[in-house]
Amino acid sequence: MFSPESFLPALTEALSDIAEPREIRARTVAILAQARSAAMSDIAAGFMSHPRAARETVRAIASLTDATVAAVHHVATTILHPLLNPTDAERLAVLAIGGYGRAEMAPQSDVDLLFLTPWKVSGWAESVVESMLYMLWDLKLKIGQSTRSIDDCLRLGAGDITIRTSLLEHRLICGHAAAAETLRDRLWAELFDKTVPQFIEAKLAERAERHRRQGGQRYVLEPNVKEGKGGLRDLQTLYWIAKYIHRVDRAVELVDLGFFTREEHLTFWQAEDFLWAVRCHLHLIAGRPQDQLTFDMQVEVARRMGYRDLGGRRAVEIFMQDYFLHATRVGELTRVFLVALEARHLYRAPIMNILFQRRRRVRAGFRMDRGRLTYGDERQFLSDPLNILRLFEEALRTGILIHPDAMRAVTANLDSIDDRMRSDPEAVRIFLDLLLKHGNPERSLRRMNELGVLAAFIPEFAPVVAMMQFNVYHHYTVDEHLIQCVAALAAIERGEDAEDLPVVSKIMKGKVNRRVIYLAVLLHDIGKGRAEDHSILGARLARRICTRFGLPADEIETIEWLIRNHLLMSDVAQKRDIADPRTLRDFAKAVKTTKRLDMLLVLTVCDIRGVGPGTWNNWKAMLLRKLHEETKRALENGLEELNRDKRIGEAKRSLRHLLTAKGWEPKAIKAELGRHYDNYWPGLPTETQYVFAEMLKDLGEDEIRTDLHPDTDRDATRAAFVLADHPGIFSRMAGALALVGANIVDARTYTTKDGFATAVFWLQDADGHPYAADRLPRLRTMIQRTLGGEIVAREALAGRDKPKKREAAFRFPTHVTFDNEASDVYTVIEVDTRDRPGLLYDLTRTLADNHIQIASAVIATFGAQVVDTFYVKDMFGLKLHQPGRRESLEKKLRQAIKEGTERAERAERPPGGTF
Repeated sequence: MFSPESFLPALTEALSDIAEPREIRARTVAILAQARSAAMSDIAAGFMSHPRAARETVRAIASLTDATVAAVHHVATTILHPLLNPTDAERLAVLAIGGYGRAEMAPQSDVDLLFLTPWKVSGWAESVVESMLYMLWDLKLKIGQSTRSIDDCLRLGAGDITIRTSLLEHRLICGHAAAAETLRDRLWAELFDKTVPQFIEAKLAERAERHRRQGGQRYVLEPNVKEGKGGLRDLQTLYWIAKYIHRVDRAVELVDLGFFTREEHLTFWQAEDFLWAVRCHLHLIAGRPQDQLTFDMQVEVARRMGYRDLGGRRAVEIFMQDYFLHATRVGELTRVFLVALEARHLYRAPIMNILFQRRRRVRAGFRMDRGRLTYGDERQFLSDPLNILRLFEEALRTGILIHPDAMRAVTANLDSIDDRMRSDPEAVRIFLDLLLKHGNPERSLRRMNELGVLAAFIPEFAPVVAMMQFNVYHHYTVDEHLIQCVAALAAIERGEDAEDLPVVSKIMKGKVNRRVIYLAVLLHDIGKGRAEDHSILGARLARRICTRFGLPADEIETIEWLIRNHLLMSDVAQKRDIADPRTLRDFAKAVKTTKRLDMLLVLTVCDIRGVGPGTWNNWKAMLLRKLHEETKRALENGLEELNRDKRIGEAKRSLRHLLTAKGWEPKAIKAELGRHYDNYWPGLPTETQYVFAEMLKDLGEDEIRTDLHPDTDRDATRAAFVLADHPGIFSRMAGALALVGANIVDARTYTTKDGFATAVFWLQDADGHPYAADRLPRLRTMIQRTLGGEIVAREALAGRDKPKKREAAFRFPTHVTFDNEASDVYTVIEVDTRDRPGLLYDLTRTLADNHIQIASAVIATFGAQVVDTFYVKDMFGLKLHQPGRRESLEKKLRQAIKEGTERAERAERPPGGTF
């Protein structure tokens, strides 16, 4: 790296033969650019020798920036604008402010400069600043700059907290040192020392607003390393406040001041180093300021930081688990710091919290300290490990926040939670009361998790703490997902979702075993992250936990069954045709009892709602409700309720009643009921069959009729088509719908006895909702043009099929399965692969080309992954019994997926995007 002492004489010599200012600037920029490039290469290479520790790197980049600014200042003041005898007014100091002032810079950080003059800015100073900025801009540096007098700084800093914060960390780079000294002295005496409480309040309010903008959760799966909860800005906020109060220059000084213990400072130091390393890697990979740890970036950062796949987990998941653990510790440090401020009467907790707390008296052994719950006597508290659990019980009972001193005592004594305590009946009682007794268990679970108590008391929980699930579907880490699921269950039980979730709300008000369902919800994913199926491993781990808790055998068996089968109901509802009697019969046989059915529905609803915002919708609610209703009826009245002939008769009767009510003549009704094959009747709602009846009236051979109707009960738009039947019609419709950007969630296609196709698709827009009414005319036009042959779907779709960059890092191996047992009438083909708009079209076109008739398709999307399920027959109306035929068809389906992906990679995305 170049230093001013050796570099400036050489730079002056290199410029000595040039007189033209523009050429002087250009030569300066060329020389500096070369020197900076070489220095940055050395810094980057050095960083890769210790890729998880960035302290040296961020300081080296700041030093390189210092040298660059000093060199530019030297050229501007001694060559371009020399001033032999400057007056006191003609003085200029160049200061680094903000993060640069703290001498911490990522590779693409902004260079924040303050050009400081003792009094009013002179013409000479303006010329110097202008020349410096031109050269810095030509060096492609991102400059944040201001030119101010000392009085300006004080006046503006008093009125703007952002300016005041940047001035807090000013540092002289070059120029008139006396001006910088005067600024420092006056800032402390006239501004900082007089506004400590105001500054603290403003920075904490700023922090809260920043967290709100970033989503409010520490465990969002694409966190912002700089601005997110538990990120660098949170650590910097603590440092700013401490500096404002005590003028500290390094975080280690907070130990002597009593804010942190030595161990807590080490945590601060390690978290800061790790987060800076992540941010530096992001900047180096992107070649620009990039602070969002997006999915595609996570893979590359993990690789650069030396993480490797291990024990069935991807390197990126292990890396992100480390990231979230550091983010959690940053949150703990913040709590400790704020209470230390309270002890100094520099900060006060929100008044409503304190007022609420006064209503309840704390139990013996505990006391209140400045509105927070802590132990009465530390030695007595630590003499009995059960007191750790009692602390959380008392906090939940009273609604009082736990004091950081008590938190410190807990985290320092986690080893006292041993095997004897884990099976102690009193410990188990307290833990189960935390889950079941106070109505908001997520509050205690989250705090116990953050402090390590949950993993200490239930060691089987430890591997999923801060464990990331590397997919677009899940929004949270595994432990946070489980706590969100418990929160969803508690909200249902409190009656908050009775209108949206009437069935599970009724179940939870009935004679349900609350202990069983709460433990099943809390533990259902603890088997994740291992090579073994997480449902099977999780059930085994749950049996061990519940046995240790001393639960009755029947409860243990039910919890184990629920966890082993916690995906069953969701899979059947979303991936199978629940109108097929065989599907319902097999599901009913697996569930066996209505008690299990009810509990499985509750667990399934909580699991989906705990995935993240927007995952639950009316479509999923409708599918689960229907599956629960039909299965419960079969379990209560016998499986003969699922008899196919009985269901056909019921469907025909229902349509006859509706057509009669709509004024149809008996003769027309008889004709309509007789024109469809048996498979048409069980698979469609009566209102959809009525729509088809109306559309089929007097339909011409060359006519295509469509009906688009928002189905708000299902959160989807129903798209019904009737036209003359011909091979590949399902594929053409799938292509037409893909071209308008529609997400197909369910589809049925049938042929009438007189040769017409009746097909119905349920569609959602990009946000998972029915199409707005004003978008339906354009949707109808595009569908008509595609079905009419004006647009060829295969070519038109290619450019839309390229995976989004942020989703490219996900691995979705293709699985194709054939099942001849899942339906009495059809072969069920399931294709599990990466989603893209043209996938369904490619698959259905391949099936049509191989003379496979599609009766129905069920589409389940999980982020960037999709499971397309087809109920099919061959051209003779038979199942696909021959193994050779199935193997050949699987190869062709895989080839279609591969070719579609390659075609998308080659094609350019057409202008205008999707509809």
